[in-house]
Amino acid sequence: LTRQEATIYQTLLIHGQMTGYEVSKETGIPCSTFTDWKQGRSKPKIEKLMKIAKLFGVSVEEFYVKGE
Repeated sequence: LTRQEATIYQTLLIHGQMTGYEVSKETGIPCSTFTDWKQGRSKPKIEKLMKIAKLFGVSVEEFYVKGE
């Protein structure tokens, strides 16, 4: 995740009153995948972003930085 994408994700966690573990359980995305994204080892695929967006009731476009 880029710094801005990580900030958006953290904001969703706070507003949704969820932990990363809870997001992992609800979406089926392993916690290790989130760690890889945060550490820049991999980038999230659209399918996984869609699961997260659906969980929080936002559009997947929320994760994209304008102009990219």
